[in-house]
Amino acid sequence: MIPELGHYALVLALFLAIVQSVLPLAGASRGVSAWMDVAGPAAIGQFTLILLAFLALMQAYVVSDFTVLNVVQNSHSLKPMLYKVTGVWGNHEGSMLLWVLILALFGAAVAAGGRNLPPTLRARVLAVQGMVGVGFLLFILATSNPFVRVDPPPFDGNDLNPLLQDPGLAFHPPFLYLGYVGFSVAFAFAVAALIEGRVDPAWARWVRPWTLAAWSSLTVGIALGSWWAYYELGWGGWWFWDPVENASFMPWLAGTALLHSAIVVEKRDALKSWTILLAILTFALSLVGTFLVRSGVLTSVHAFAVDPERGVFILALLVLATGGSLLLYALRAPALKLGGLFAPVSREGALVLNNLLLSTATATVFLGTLYPLFLDAVGGGKVSVGPPFFNATFVPLMVPLVAALAVGPMLAWKRGDLAGALGRLKLAAVLTAACVLAALWWHTGGPVLALVGVAMAAWAFFGALTEFAERIRLFRAPLAESLRRAAGLPRSAWGTTIAHAGLGIAIAGMTGSAAWIEERVVLLRPGGTVELAGYELRFDGVEQGQGANYSTTRGTFTVTRDGRPVTTLHPEERWYPVARMGTTEAAIHTTWYSDLYLVLASAPGEDAGRDAAGGDGPDHVVRAYHHPLVPWIWLGAGVMALGGAISLSDRRLRIGAPSARRRLAVP
Repeated sequence: MIPELGHYALVLALFLAIVQSVLPLAGASRGVSAWMDVAGPAAIGQFTLILLAFLALMQAYVVSDFTVLNVVQNSHSLKPMLYKVTGVWGNHEGSMLLWVLILALFGAAVAAGGRNLPPTLRARVLAVQGMVGVGFLLFILATSNPFVRVDPPPFDGNDLNPLLQDPGLAFHPPFLYLGYVGFSVAFAFAVAALIEGRVDPAWARWVRPWTLAAWSSLTVGIALGSWWAYYELGWGGWWFWDPVENASFMPWLAGTALLHSAIVVEKRDALKSWTILLAILTFALSLVGTFLVRSGVLTSVHAFAVDPERGVFILALLVLATGGSLLLYALRAPALKLGGLFAPVSREGALVLNNLLLSTATATVFLGTLYPLFLDAVGGGKVSVGPPFFNATFVPLMVPLVAALAVGPMLAWKRGDLAGALGRLKLAAVLTAACVLAALWWHTGGPVLALVGVAMAAWAFFGALTEFAERIRLFRAPLAESLRRAAGLPRSAWGTTIAHAGLGIAIAGMTGSAAWIEERVVLLRPGGTVELAGYELRFDGVEQGQGANYSTTRGTFTVTRDGRPVTTLHPEERWYPVARMGTTEAAIHTTWYSDLYLVLASAPGEDAGRDAAGGDGPDHVVRAYHHPLVPWIWLGAGVMALGGAISLSDRRLRIGAPSARRRLAVP
């Protein structure tokens, strides 16, 4: 009965989404307030119904209701409760239900928190949100219904992919979808602005908080995904330029450009047409990511579906949403008034450079990701585009971007003084040079690209701190005055400094883990040892164990340094009999300066260990890695997201207008 209730709620949500799409749009066009007022209750009602459906599916997982096909295919009675709950979105149907739930959540948030919006703009924004909801609710009901029954029901389920039976699944997809789907609000604002034919600083103030919320969530989602890949997949890396990884990275890059472009619209009433285009393309890239994961064109641990018919449906939605909005842009964008003029050397000019580099980087990742798929689809054969291509094309674009990162905020609006800005960054330059020299001394001989990475990281970090110090006149005014200035700064200024500093920390982590990684792959018997980065790892042996729904081979390694004990590591091999699949569980010892990373696997054959080190007993393949600075990657990403959250707490961005008293009138 409860699954039928969830299915019925989805059908009702579809009808409400249709009403939300049509009636408010017509009301805004004709000036009928009663029709426009329908948008808010419809959006909140749609969210309530989809939430009811989501809870119905969750209940089926929690009680192991194997009369529901989705539960049979993705759960098992012995699965721990945590993974029964998170398994709701660990499959195609359930994840799509989470997708539309978050879409409806954003729509309800606009309805509840958008009272400062002009009624016509609010109605049109919610109508566009409703249109997106119609498309994806139709997709779920027509091709991906999570409430399909199975008769007769099996005794037990098929279990969830063991790689997804991890606490990371509880947080990674929800944050990723908050980012993906959150950009739909910026898209809706852009389309609504094109319909009205008006983009002004007030519009930028309204659109920035939603973009910032989506960007911060996507930052956390990508970071959690890379962390999960790092410790769960057992290959020792955190990013492989996998097409599905790129699918989340592209909207992040475009969203970063959108955030900075919206600042120019708000402050200088310029770049309006470009900002509208970025809002459209950012959400379009989110839809591209949804298509890649669910179309069957990719085989990946990240991919949910392999049904081409579903891919065709999503492709049609992508073409309709992107093509329709771009057509509207082509028709209406030329009529938008040009904003204020500015010199190339100015804060606006720096933000334009930021946008050009980010857009070029996005296009580079887009080409490298989709070109092999396109070539294969037209019969051109299979080609591989991997890390060498992206490292050779993407990374060089980031060097000038980071170089301008610290200089741009030092420039004045409209016309800046480049020499003066560089002069105020002397201390940052000295500290950057000191960091490079320290890296050169610590790792004699470079490599050169690693030193460039260290310089980028230090420049971004110290440049952000220098810009903040300039704002509060640190060391140029009494300390009490500097503290008073710091307390009086808007939270958005604090957030900008923190986010830029977080980028520097993350770049340092990426550089250290890529340039100075040490790796050993050896065959060991119990009692054998391996040395790595000054550590000695002694293999003490293995023991067999049993988990809730898996069996495990658990190794024990004693780690010492200079004869002194450091830690004991326990890497595992797990076998899930229901899914008939094994996983590796890496053991990691972190000092926050570096990670000691250990993976254990059975030897590939009976004779493989004849020359292995150690004493008697079975041989095991041991892969040991030393990753300098790798924890800084996730620390930096967390700091960046924190900066976004602090900016979002600024009333001017949270509410979308300086105060209720300055509410804009309907034209």
